[in-house]
Amino acid sequence: MAFQNDVIEWCRDHRCHHKWTDTDADPHNTHRGFFFSHMGWLLQRKHPKLKEMGKKLDISDLEKNPILAFQRKFYLPLVAIMCFLIPTIIPVFFWNESAAVSFYTAGIFRYCILLHFTWMINSVCHFFGYKPYDSRITPVNSTWTSLVALGEGGHNYHHTFPQDYRTSEMPVILNITKSIIEFWASIGLAYDLKSVANEVIKRQKEKFGDKIAVKKD
Repeated sequence: MAFQNDVIEWCRDHRCHHKWTDTDADPHNTHRGFFFSHMGWLLQRKHPKLKEMGKKLDISDLEKNPILAFQRKFYLPLVAIMCFLIPTIIPVFFWNESAAVSFYTAGIFRYCILLHFTWMINSVCHFFGYKPYDSRITPVNSTWTSLVALGEGGHNYHHTFPQDYRTSEMPVILNITKSIIEFWASIGLAYDLKSVANEVIKRQKEKFGDKIAVKKD
């Protein structure tokens, strides 16, 4: 529904981003500028280094998953149905909206807004914010991004503790994604959730974090 590549490719690029942050093997390397990390990386071919290093990553866990394999095989038809057809049909069916208005608002406009809110995680969350967990890395926490991206603005936390499903310590209103994951876990559709102990987080903050908002030039 998000139309941001199939899950296998998305996860491979995300793993590259974490493993080689802000290098040529990072899909949205911030050293190439704010616009590039926001959306420019999608307007050109992938850097040769990214292709090279991406092939070295072990993604067999993803490729063996039958649901992900199905989604990858039928990606374009699923995108057409989930990202555009269903959002267009709902207003037409439930409150008699015209098909054209539904398509351009619930379909196209919603999709564009969603993309920019998502891209803020790659751009804003590497340029403007604060670093309470690790001041040595470029990712920052951004409250504004958390508001529009349902909790994904805790990027300094996410890069410090990438194994933690919560992605941040922010309260529920700023971390709706955490609540959604926990809901799926409660009905058995998400499992093996990992989190970091509070003592570990506290030690990390005391040793490497700062409380000063930073602005990257």
